[in-house]
Amino acid sequence: MNSPVYFADLRATPSRNLLSKVKGLLDAVGLADRVTKGALEAVKLHFGEAGNTAYIRPVFVRKIVDYVKEAGGRPFLTDANTLYVGSRSDSVGHLATAIQNGFAHAVVDAPLIIADGLRGGNETPVKVDLKRFKRVYIGSEIVRADGIVSAAHFKGHELSGFGGAIKNLGMGCASRKGKLAQHSTVSPKVKRKKCQGCGECIEYCAHKAIRLVDEKAEIEPKKCVGCGECIIICQNQAIQIQWDQAIPVFLENMVEYAAGVLKGKEGAATFVNFITDVSPACDCCSHNDAPIVADIGIAASNDPVAIDQASVDLVNQAEGLPNTALASNLKPGEDKFRALYPKVDWEVQLRYAEEIGLGMRAYELVRI
Repeated sequence: MNSPVYFADLRATPSRNLLSKVKGLLDAVGLADRVTKGALEAVKLHFGEAGNTAYIRPVFVRKIVDYVKEAGGRPFLTDANTLYVGSRSDSVGHLATAIQNGFAHAVVDAPLIIADGLRGGNETPVKVDLKRFKRVYIGSEIVRADGIVSAAHFKGHELSGFGGAIKNLGMGCASRKGKLAQHSTVSPKVKRKKCQGCGECIEYCAHKAIRLVDEKAEIEPKKCVGCGECIIICQNQAIQIQWDQAIPVFLENMVEYAAGVLKGKEGAATFVNFITDVSPACDCCSHNDAPIVADIGIAASNDPVAIDQASVDLVNQAEGLPNTALASNLKPGEDKFRALYPKVDWEVQLRYAEEIGLGMRAYELVRI
């Protein structure tokens, strides 16, 4: 039996606006039956980097929050801090950015909690025993939540081909250590030209893995545990990630982290993909380029693999827009994501997710 994916286009009438369609999707997917009374429900989304405007509109998130409350749950909005240095690399900047982007409590009627703490170190190891990882490191507040609703902005992505439910969970819920483990197999590196020899990273490192050599910081790989916190501490951006991971391995890493996020939440996880403003790159960018296709709609499912497969198919079935980053494969049926990132086999994440039992690629699209 194929997994049902419920879909609503963006047509609206005076008697049925888009917010009522969101409610219809949540009804169809049975979210009320997946929320227990008094449960702490994580609504996982991407608040958008400062300068980016393609993220999900807060008014839609408010509708999800209201629905969870009506079902008896206690929702909170959440994300984990970024590995790179930006406006969301610590909780102070992250919360300020979220509020500036419209996710204030007064708008969404839910508190905002950054899942991995002040600097990305509030993590819980989750045992998965899979091919790439035995344990994965997830933001503790997501692990502690009773249930989760993934609200993902579906778009292109420079490393995974596309970003949907699986990426929203696997990368988005990982602590800084977990993000680093997915992206890189080695310790961060120091760019000596930028290092001022201030020693702040040395004082902060809990594992004594950094020392000064000729008045420049140097990381000792044998002592480094890969937490990545020194990347944020350095005010000169002298400590950088070594992006050395092969794409297929990275995609499998991300899928295994998604499995860790969902562990213990079987029957308590729901996925909503907003296939709107389909930008060519991640919402982590401080800008968003023009959408590669016209707005398509909103999908909901209890299967993260099926909803991502359906979302890819809906984008690829659409006609590409001219004068965008999409220089080829504009015709309906042509692969838009391969055109954007020819070296990324985006199917790896779906194949592997199905292989380890996260869901099914075969789906039935149910239009509401």
